[in-house]
Amino acid sequence: MSYTAQRAQQQSAERPEDRPVPHAGGVSEDEFRAAMARLAAGVVLLAAHDPEDEPDGADVGMTATAFMSVSLEPPLVLASVRTGSRMAELLERQPLWAASLLTEGQRQSAGRFAMKGRLSDRLLFRELPHTRGAASGAPLVDGALAAVECRTERSVRAGDHTLFIGGVLATTLAHEDSAGPLTYYRGHYRFLR
Repeated sequence: MSYTAQRAQQQSAERPEDRPVPHAGGVSEDEFRAAMARLAAGVVLLAAHDPEDEPDGADVGMTATAFMSVSLEPPLVLASVRTGSRMAELLERQPLWAASLLTEGQRQSAGRFAMKGRLSDRLLFRELPHTRGAASGAPLVDGALAAVECRTERSVRAGDHTLFIGGVLATTLAHEDSAGPLTYYRGHYRFLR
């Protein structure tokens, strides 16, 4: 049997999800990034409590724009996290997490949690007013538009990211509706006003 025939036989025996997905021909990373930058997105702070870190555990957080509602029945959300990041590693072993939907007034906090080589999350959370979610144990940002507490139902590797699909355990809404959402568009934080 020729090598080509052997390889075709091996591929047909593999499950489709195990086969690598080829990069779209002719689309560079810069072109893809430029196209996606034109999609406005809400900004959230993903957070979870790591009970295995330090004597009392530690809170971990990251700014994200790849967060969305997936289903109403049952209520599910999806968060996309870079594979290999501290947050992805934590969510692989700790199923409880939360997303705080940030307001335009929380731009500085979003920037701090998005910085590479930033201060420790412990220091960032010390400066960020928050409460601990009763359902997830994760930090919920005080004054956020809403907070969604979740339990991971499934995780899926997708390129250089992992998609965490979370069943919604609880939601918290802001007491005031006067603040607008923080959005991200063309590489900058934006307001809707």
